[in-house]
Amino acid sequence: MSFRTKARTDDPGGVPNLRFEMLGQHGREAIHEATLEILEEVGVKVAGDEAHDVLDQAGCTVDRATGAVRFPRSVVEDAIESAPGKILLASRDGEHDFLMGGRVVGYTNFGEGTKVVDHETGQLRDSTLQDLADSARLCDAMDMMDTYERALAPNDAPDHAHDIYVLDTSFRNTTKHIHLSANNAEHVEMLVEMGAAVAGGRDKLRERPLFSLTICPTSPLQLHTGAVDAIMGGAKHGIAVNMVSMAMAGASSPISMSGTLVTHNAEVLASIVLSQATAVGAPVIYGSSTTTFDMTYATAPVGAPELAMISASVAEMSDFYYLPCWVAGG
Repeated sequence: MSFRTKARTDDPGGVPNLRFEMLGQHGREAIHEATLEILEEVGVKVAGDEAHDVLDQAGCTVDRATGAVRFPRSVVEDAIESAPGKILLASRDGEHDFLMGGRVVGYTNFGEGTKVVDHETGQLRDSTLQDLADSARLCDAMDMMDTYERALAPNDAPDHAHDIYVLDTSFRNTTKHIHLSANNAEHVEMLVEMGAAVAGGRDKLRERPLFSLTICPTSPLQLHTGAVDAIMGGAKHGIAVNMVSMAMAGASSPISMSGTLVTHNAEVLASIVLSQATAVGAPVIYGSSTTTFDMTYATAPVGAPELAMISASVAEMSDFYYLPCWVAGG
């Protein structure tokens, strides 16, 4: 089975290609087929009338009373085909652009810390906007960091404008491409306006997107309002959206790795369908922070061996679909 019909090209430059095979061709096809069965027969709960309208027009079966959406095989596979295999993560100065896709490997920092150990006092405290600025400058100076993800959640930023403060602070402290989340549809428009001001206009921002958005489905099998707003808003403006499933094996997904991969894949592919139904060819990233669930401590261990195994499998699935891939590491 060859999923992609269009030519695959891998850049000769960049970091040497890495390859660690967990699934193999048979495993990739099995995950794909099981996912299509789930999407077509069970579906995903999707929030919002606009999303329901767009998915209905795309050929999905929408239950507007419950929000359940079923995705026919043809709709899913058409969406995967129309999503670009490579996307530009543009930098502000043009010197740190990263072409994401294929098997060229890049690196970014991990994100979303709510506390820091103060480098002067050694005390654990809430993270601030100043800490965010410091982290952005640090990553800007590190050659191996290709892009910058919001490293910290600044507790001193207003909750209702958290994303606005994050993008503003990041723009002021790094020239590299920025990854962040958006609060809602209105804030997506505000973030685009900010990006356009830096890029020199909306057309310039579409040509060279300086930031991308990250969404996380609610496992199992739900796309909440914030995720839907970012997916559709990003698609409309040519801003890449990173669909990061955070399924936890044994908690919000089956305890088996194969079952968790099917849940993960269904959530990401449903997100991609919504993106492509909004704007054909919209840039997307096949993302993962999926891991196991520690039943002793009731936590999601990011450094667990299972996360590495799942991330390697996710990279295989993204290669199977020829989509840009983002996986977590600890």
